Amino acid sequence: MMTTDSRKALFASLIAVSMAANANAATGSATQGNPGSDEKVAYLFTYFTGNAPEEEQICYALSDDGYNFTPLNHGNPVIKSDSIALTGCVRDPHILRCEDGKTFYMVVTDMKSSLGWSSNRGMVLLKSTDLINWQHSTVHFPTKYPKTWGNVIRVWAPETVYDKQTGKYMVFYSLRTSDDDSFDRIYYSYVNEDFTDLVGEPVYMFDNGNATIDGDIVYNEKDQLYHLFYKSESGRGIFQATAKQLTAEKGKPLGSQWTKIPGNVEQTQENVEGVGVCKSLDGQSWIIMYDCYMNGHYQYCKSSDLKTFEFVQNTKTEGKFTPRHGTIIPITQAEKERLLKEFGNYNNPILPGYHADPEILYSNKTGKFYIYSTTDGHKHWGGWKFNVFSSDNLIDWTDEGTMLDAKSDQVKWAKGSAWAPCIEEKKQKDGSYKYYFYYSADAGKRKEIGVAIADSPTGPFIDFGKPIISDSPVGYGQQIDVDVFTDPKSKKSYIYWGNGYMAGAELNEDMTSLKENTITVMTPKGGTLKDYAYREAPYVFYRKGIYYFLWSVDDTGSPNYHVAYGTSKSPLGPITVAKDPIVIKQDPENKIYGTAHNSILQIPGKDQWYIVYHRINKHHIEWVMGPGIHREVCIDALTFDKKGNIVEVKPTLNGPEPLQMKKKK
Repeated sequence: MMTTDSRKALFASLIAVSMAANANAATGSATQGNPGSDEKVAYLFTYFTGNAPEEEQICYALSDDGYNFTPLNHGNPVIKSDSIALTGCVRDPHILRCEDGKTFYMVVTDMKSSLGWSSNRGMVLLKSTDLINWQHSTVHFPTKYPKTWGNVIRVWAPETVYDKQTGKYMVFYSLRTSDDDSFDRIYYSYVNEDFTDLVGEPVYMFDNGNATIDGDIVYNEKDQLYHLFYKSESGRGIFQATAKQLTAEKGKPLGSQWTKIPGNVEQTQENVEGVGVCKSLDGQSWIIMYDCYMNGHYQYCKSSDLKTFEFVQNTKTEGKFTPRHGTIIPITQAEKERLLKEFGNYNNPILPGYHADPEILYSNKTGKFYIYSTTDGHKHWGGWKFNVFSSDNLIDWTDEGTMLDAKSDQVKWAKGSAWAPCIEEKKQKDGSYKYYFYYSADAGKRKEIGVAIADSPTGPFIDFGKPIISDSPVGYGQQIDVDVFTDPKSKKSYIYWGNGYMAGAELNEDMTSLKENTITVMTPKGGTLKDYAYREAPYVFYRKGIYYFLWSVDDTGSPNYHVAYGTSKSPLGPITVAKDPIVIKQDPENKIYGTAHNSILQIPGKDQWYIVYHRINKHHIEWVMGPGIHREVCIDALTFDKKGNIVEVKPTLNGPEPLQMKKKK
């Protein structure tokens, strides 16, 4: 069974909701509303991490796109090997969703590699209905098959496949005995109905004329063939064979059902093993992954037909995420939430996929937190949809769907490229609430700022119908990066924006127009790119009689990209730059890059503050020396010294502890 820790008690009272698939990931899920209960929205990766006994354990990771994975449980095992395996160690986990849709089978090599590569004698069979609690049984070949396999020295990389012809589940694996002329061949056995034991003697399935290991079988509905992917020591790589059925026809030689396909599968000259093949969430293509075990990374390819294979990316293995020989399966939203509740890292980034320019809101109406952001990951910052994410603890975020689409009829004046939103909650005289969502979008020849209005933080939002800011007050720069601030002293609302300059103005009570003659150029004076020269992304908040103004310095892709600040006695300045103006900057030592464009959150009724910001995904660090478009949203604590100066924030990988907010009645 699974081990648990003190986190379980700590978070038992929290409502665990997860990050749903982000709109620009290739998931095929709906962009609005909740996905169907059977719809697959993410991928679960099962793997082990190395050759030491403490690394030969089953670990989990999650992904929204099937290529970029985040380890669960802080990279620690989710099943302890010494509780399931005769050797106390396991390798090569293969996971399969059963035909009933709710049962899962996992098989692993029962092996401690420190005893030698010819030291294992069996496998472990595991069964679960929730991906958390697993029943297990061991199969020790010298004990089960003393006459035929008493001298076995390898029982490697077992996997399970459903045999459509027999309606039974088959486990296939590589066997080798201590005979001098022996080499690894793939055999199979059927399993009993409880998935606790193999049935009958192992039956020969396939070999390539030399050591043949690490088999993976998938069924392709398009060609109605089983595809066997395997590693061969003859030819040094991954190959495949196909068959109409998994077993040989009656009267024909064992293994004759397979037709070898010429050519290597892998798209590299590196040494590879542990191939895993999985149908994509869109149902139209396949993900092919394999372990480049000599070079310390995984490689991912895709295929539309299982005949041609296109390189996608290498995924570095570093820190606690050093996956070895594993497999992935698609999972549902409910399964994802269950895994995050049990094994969630509560780490940065807090949103799935690529998002930038985050705006955070605490809603007095709902008692929840909301994040609105630029959808990132598109060339030339070309995202056009805004999704809203909700949370009641700042850790677990639910994708509430697309609340504004700048390419749709929702925004008739825009042509897309929607950026850098902000939102303001305003209580009305009748006690109801209105939500004003401000953003910039491509209006054809230039960026302009618009607003959409709703009665709920999640919408539906109705665009005002035309931009509210179109022209630069200084004659240059883009009208982007809008922020709105309501002064707690005067209750008046102010709007700020500007690229290359900072402008501010008072908003009229309608929140959709600027008060005449209040537009003020507020660009902080002086400074160099090294410290506080204003570039974009103004953000304003109030604390203990001081108006704080934050902004981003330098280019998005520059190593010097960071947040600086100044203070004022008025919502429209002038601004006095702080003596130590840096609020947050990147930390290359911990592979944290491009930390900027932020919003600030105060926990209601408390002097407790957080900064929500974006950073550049570490796997896309090549963009740091050019504009970064693979950004992700993070959150960390913001603190002040006794004089009210902001203490420079050290960006973290772990993020904050979860909050327990009182529920709104």
